[in-house]
Amino acid sequence: MKNTRTIAGHHLEFTHLEKVWFPDSGISKAEILEYYERIAPRLLPYTKDRPLTMHRFPDGIEDEGFYHQEVSEYFPDWIPRAEVKKEGGQITHVLCDDVATLLYTVNLGSLVPHVWLSRADRPEYPDRILIDLDPPDGGAKATTLRAAALRVRDALVSVGLTPFVATTGSSGYHVYAPVARDTIFDEARAIVRRIAAQLVERYPDELTIEQRKDKRGERIYLDTIRNSYGHTAVAPYAVRARKGAPVATPLSWDELESEPIEPTRYTIKNMFRRLGQVKDPWSDMDHARASAVEAARRLSED
Repeated sequence: MKNTRTIAGHHLEFTHLEKVWFPDSGISKAEILEYYERIAPRLLPYTKDRPLTMHRFPDGIEDEGFYHQEVSEYFPDWIPRAEVKKEGGQITHVLCDDVATLLYTVNLGSLVPHVWLSRADRPEYPDRILIDLDPPDGGAKATTLRAAALRVRDALVSVGLTPFVATTGSSGYHVYAPVARDTIFDEARAIVRRIAAQLVERYPDELTIEQRKDKRGERIYLDTIRNSYGHTAVAPYAVRARKGAPVATPLSWDELESEPIEPTRYTIKNMFRRLGQVKDPWSDMDHARASAVEAARRLSED
């Protein structure tokens, strides 16, 4: 990685490239920038047009890091952005639509890009819903997580939705379903909450929607709160701030059915070997949108 680059006519200066961001494995800032430049063709379709929240670790993952939402005054004019409503006013977010913007934010220390479940042109209307499978603090076996993910998949299919799954690169899985923009966030969240509640009724010893950790026991928490206006989820192919630089990785259901997959299996070190062997399992996501209103109707019939 050179100290200066021109990408699509935009001049970029990269600083402190030698800084080690992952002390356990010696991975440097330069290596993270190189990863993001190389993964950009896969990642950008999932961040384009979506308000971005940057999870910044300018001194590496041993520091706590912080979240950065609003475009700062020093950001160059060419950075795409969108103004959206927030409580009490407006906020201007970055839109990570191109390689130059992606690398500019990474140079600021934005190790982990998080994006909205809606697009900036209609931010109140999600085009994805999400159930976050969150294991207990002590973790969960990959077989247990897989079983929970397959139960969520089947529940979404039963109401006419098409689910997609990914490792989070952290401790669990994300199960998404693309939806037509026919409901606002409050309505979408209520639908997802009902799906999760029905799953808990069927599998009370395995799953929970209890927000308080001390009441979850060893059950997997079906987190639906991300289906809220202004909330975010880690972008597919994003690096996580954990030892070994694991990556949030889209999977196919066939892969997950054939074997349990640890949420941290894929890292910046083996990701491109994987991509050389499999096509993007989410490549058809935008063509699989279904009506959230129709899903709600089917729920009511159950």
